[in-house]
Amino acid sequence: MITISIALLFSVVRDDVSAFRSTILQQPLQKSQRILRNTAIDIAEETARDIASFQEWASYGGIQTANGFQLVGEELDGYLDVSAMTTQAISVDSTVVYVPNDMILSSSSAMNEFGQLKEAEELLSNNGYQSEIRQYYLMLKILVELEKGVDSVWFHYLNSLPRYYSNGASMTLFCYTCIPPLLATLCKDERARLNNLSVKRVVPFLSNEIKGDAKLWMWAYQVVYTRGVEGSNGDYHICPMIDYLNHGTETEVWVTYDDSGNCYAQALKDIPVNSPIRMSYGDPTNPSFLLARYGFLDKSSPATFCKILPSHISEEMKNLGYAHNRMLFYKDTGDLSEEVWDILLYTVLGQTDPAIQQQFYQAHMNEDYSTKQYIHEQYFHLTVAELIDHIDTFLDDLDKLERKGEYGANASADEHPRLPLLLRHNQFVRDTFLTVRSNYVP
Repeated sequence: MITISIALLFSVVRDDVSAFRSTILQQPLQKSQRILRNTAIDIAEETARDIASFQEWASYGGIQTANGFQLVGEELDGYLDVSAMTTQAISVDSTVVYVPNDMILSSSSAMNEFGQLKEAEELLSNNGYQSEIRQYYLMLKILVELEKGVDSVWFHYLNSLPRYYSNGASMTLFCYTCIPPLLATLCKDERARLNNLSVKRVVPFLSNEIKGDAKLWMWAYQVVYTRGVEGSNGDYHICPMIDYLNHGTETEVWVTYDDSGNCYAQALKDIPVNSPIRMSYGDPTNPSFLLARYGFLDKSSPATFCKILPSHISEEMKNLGYAHNRMLFYKDTGDLSEEVWDILLYTVLGQTDPAIQQQFYQAHMNEDYSTKQYIHEQYFHLTVAELIDHIDTFLDDLDKLERKGEYGANASADEHPRLPLLLRHNQFVRDTFLTVRSNYVP
């Protein structure tokens, strides 16, 4: 693992910064010794990322960072990951990053620029992706700017972004067969979303070359879905520089907007020197979603879904708390969430004593916790047996997935380069399950 300093930050100390920012967004950057304009954006996975030119572009455009904010690079699976760290302490409530409204890529601005694409929106809605229309317009904006190449005002930002991704949309079909069912389903959902959002024929302002390049559409999708966040007033945003903050279970900043649409990353606490600067990408107890959407394994996640997948999930089970974000095994302690115990007992009682099962369910619905606890105690030995059986069955399935994944990684690393990450995910799950098991089996 290699950590390197990427570039020095550029301070924006000028009286005419607003006028300068307006100018930079109206025309491309001029040639300079440090910002070169003689190459278009290459999205090949092995292409180097130009972080230094991005930082200068950001500074010229009015993006400001706190003293002590620095971008650093880390090699992960052979590719550069860039994130933010402190070089000096940052105080609570400080503005860590400021991004002016006109330096934000937004879905509403893209809609205003292109006009409403009714046929495309109808296709998305008919296929069940009406909620993704904002992201679709932002994808089109990325593609339009890619087509402009060095003439795009966003060139230096786009040229700084990753080319290699490890999320569900980027995986091979073989990858899906090497991971547990829930993660595989989430990854396939990402691929299906990409396919459905690749609505090309009804976009009049894209060239046929762009329309026909599936790799460009995938890259635009990756940029939007891995770097976009919910913005102000129902908008969907990509905020350059803030999008370089990694995810953390423990977060150092939160993102907010002022009435003018300017974006701020504010310090939630005092951030010591040499610390990561992180924000939340989603529920930290759902590492499967984070991997499927963003392509990283969150080892800081305190818990993971217990992988209990009944063939039928009844309304009673939902009322008892069956949900992927509530049925949790805790990584460090081996504890189970209350919902896991309740569903396990409900399942056991359905097999042994349906009358007691209904008594247990009614006690839950009536918030009669003393009755619930009494039934739990009477059937605890059966509940634990059900738990251990589930864990052992799942661990056996993981063994099979690991053998398959290792064979794929060794036999065709070039074809399936994301398999090492997936194997690390499977090991993370295995370790969690073994920790839980050790609490109940000597």
